[in-house]
Amino acid sequence: MTTISDRPALIEQQLRAQFAPQQIEIIDDSAHHAGHASAGGAGHFRVRLISEAFAGKRLLERHRMVYAALDSLMPEHIHALSIEAKTPDEVSGTAN
Repeated sequence: MTTISDRPALIEQQLRAQFAPQQIEIIDDSAHHAGHASAGGAGHFRVRLISEAFAGKRLLERHRMVYAALDSLMPEHIHALSIEAKTPDEVSGTAN
């Protein structure tokens, strides 16, 4: 059984497997939403991914890719998700 403290690790594992990111950050914001009845015990997370997998993809496509990668964790473990998905070139400032 997955515990609340395992959720960030589960998210990271899924995202690493799907995107092989150069950088990944998972922030658990669940404590800021305590008592949010509609969450049903699932968490609120922010993810920041830097990956070549996003090259040539628009923002909406990138978000759909991340949601698809985490589909097995929703809605039981993830209630809300904020996504920052960039390519290495966008982060370094060399993107056209």
